[in-house]
Amino acid sequence: MSLSRNLSALDWPALTRQLDADGHALIPGLLDRAQCETLRALYAQDAPFRSRVVMARHNFGLGEYRYFAYPLPSRLQELREAFYPPLRAIANTWQERLGTGIQYPPEHADFLAQCHAAGQRRPTPLLLRYRAGDYNCLHQDLYGELAFPLQVAILLSRPGEEFSGGEFVLTEQRPRMQSRASVVPLRQGDAVVFAVAERPVRGVRGYHRVNLRHGVSRLHTGERFTLGVIFHDAL
Repeated sequence: MSLSRNLSALDWPALTRQLDADGHALIPGLLDRAQCETLRALYAQDAPFRSRVVMARHNFGLGEYRYFAYPLPSRLQELREAFYPPLRAIANTWQERLGTGIQYPPEHADFLAQCHAAGQRRPTPLLLRYRAGDYNCLHQDLYGELAFPLQVAILLSRPGEEFSGGEFVLTEQRPRMQSRASVVPLRQGDAVVFAVAERPVRGVRGYHRVNLRHGVSRLHTGERFTLGVIFHDAL
């Protein structure tokens, strides 16, 4: 089954409810073991990538990641295109609730054309590698004026076998309240869909926006690879 058909078969109303309630939603077993290992093996190659970032040099944490170059690997291109339509429906609802006036176009290619017209032409999907002692500080993946409000991370390694620690963490800054943290348990091949920077939350006076950040806790042992699928491009 293709990824498009696989994703269309998911219970999107339930996933939408999870995103509305928590700012993230889990998709178990999106990729199988062979697909995960094929993707993470790309890290040792230079051709698929446009740049490498060592986190410590920028105070982002410890570890490193590589941004893919265009054209994207076929599996990654398929993931980006297949996820966009169902996530677009959620994103447009969120923008309506926040009253931004923003509506995302039906096709991902059309949204990328908007990014490129705004000078955001560099691809943002990335492959991250963590080793023992590494971590990723809480952050938001914003690269310019245009940003799609949802993104996807897929764990490519096996927790408990290939690494320990290294949990995916989200924090939500709620108005006039203390921040809330969530730890999302992931197995190899699981995907988590989450808010890039903010989302609408219903209050007594209607919807208001809350700010979110994400990161990875310190790895205790082993090596952890993650695929990040971001839908806007960078300056």
